[in-house]
Amino acid sequence: MKTILVTGTAGFIGFHFAKKCLELGHRVLSVDNLNDYYDVELKKSRVRILEHFPNFTLFQINLENRLAIASLFANHRFDRVVHLAAQAGVRYSLENPFAYTQANIEGTLTILEGCRHHKVEHLLYASSSSVYGLNTQQPFATHHHTDHPMSLYAATKKANEMFAHCYSHLYQLPTTGLRFFTVYGPWGRPDMALFKFTKSIFEGRPIDVYNRGHMKRDFTYVDDIVDAMIPLMDQIPTPNPSWENQNPNPESSSAPFRIYNIGNNQPTELSHFIEVLENTIGKKAILNYLPMQPGDVISTYADVDSLANAVGFRPRTNVEQGIAKFVEWYREYYQPKS
Repeated sequence: MKTILVTGTAGFIGFHFAKKCLELGHRVLSVDNLNDYYDVELKKSRVRILEHFPNFTLFQINLENRLAIASLFANHRFDRVVHLAAQAGVRYSLENPFAYTQANIEGTLTILEGCRHHKVEHLLYASSSSVYGLNTQQPFATHHHTDHPMSLYAATKKANEMFAHCYSHLYQLPTTGLRFFTVYGPWGRPDMALFKFTKSIFEGRPIDVYNRGHMKRDFTYVDDIVDAMIPLMDQIPTPNPSWENQNPNPESSSAPFRIYNIGNNQPTELSHFIEVLENTIGKKAILNYLPMQPGDVISTYADVDSLANAVGFRPRTNVEQGIAKFVEWYREYYQPKS
């Protein structure tokens, strides 16, 4: 049994990851501030499920609270730290930029400092496919450079990777960054496309479809994400002996630092995604076509070969299966009338 600090367990991915760790018998201590970026009751419902496990403890504090986080690390020994808490959302970052520097930059630094001072064996942290930015070379591979983000959200995720590398280099803290690709599934976020589309279809309201649905996303089912993360906890990075400082590969380093993509390796056009959802619900969507939004990209597509080589990862869930599972959960949780 390991003692694992997981930040963001009231959130979507954090909830699923923590639940799996608890089912495997690990002890999970959590930090989450249960903020109101989206429905707090949904977050509390996730937490209530986790609280059924006797080896789960939630600390409701802000990550940027340096004294509280320092005290948490001082009072508990963590075998692993998995940092998933963040201010999410590309479009929201256009309206509230300081929310991202506060949560995603300052919050990550407090976690890095805790890991540094208390000799944590391995820190895993959430990054994002959005760091690929203006790069159009696909599939996105971790050896690609990510120097041209298209949103402040993406820039903070890129900054997290750079901060992690500094701590790996300066303090020999093993860090692994996880670039998630459009995660969906039961207990998903209300601000994500699948949730918004499902709600609107049930309620007979139009759904906003950007670029007439001619965008592709590497939709990745949340269980596949968790299936990759569990073995990665014990895949502790070491310095790459073949890394060359004259030809630096961004996915590894002379420090104990590693980056992985976690994606479905199968991009799906948004228009097809909506068709599958319509067929699953049994009701047509009312489509409101809109132009591309600032910060959006046309396509995402994950190269997961390095992840497959590391832990044997291959995604198991196609969009038809994943959407069916989400709609089943949505019907049970919200009990829509139609």
